[in-house]
Amino acid sequence: MTDLDDIDRRLLRALAEDATQSASALGRRFGLSQPAAWRRLRRLEEAGILKGRRLVLDREALGFGVTVFLGVKLAAKGRVSLEDFERAVTAIPEVQTVQHVLGLYDYRLRVVARDLPDFERVLRRRIMTLPGVGQLEANVLLSEERRPGPLGA
Repeated sequence: MTDLDDIDRRLLRALAEDATQSASALGRRFGLSQPAAWRRLRRLEEAGILKGRRLVLDREALGFGVTVFLGVKLAAKGRVSLEDFERAVTAIPEVQTVQHVLGLYDYRLRVVARDLPDFERVLRRRIMTLPGVGQLEANVLLSEERRPGPLGA
């Protein structure tokens, strides 16, 4: 594990808020030169602490107003390999995340759709026809807040 100092933590919090900030802007914000800020970011990337920067799209503005968390229990664990299911489910564009989990369900999916009838279409025509799908449980997202991560606010 890499030792993080206060400046590293502040850089990570700032990037968690807005990953588009440049090393130059971060340096100015935290009293570092651009090269010093860049070296710190590079060190965090090489240590595996920073694993890329992501663009967050506004799904609603793009016409995807419904998000559903879907618990999927495979019907028979020996008949279909996990890799076959994962390969098939990740090919569905509406499926945003696929998480292999421990518990009542084998997988947790985050699925986006234009509206509930669109979700029903995706569910019936794409997800329920996947190899090995058994029991399903859907939870419709009502609201979402971004909470501070382990680095605090």
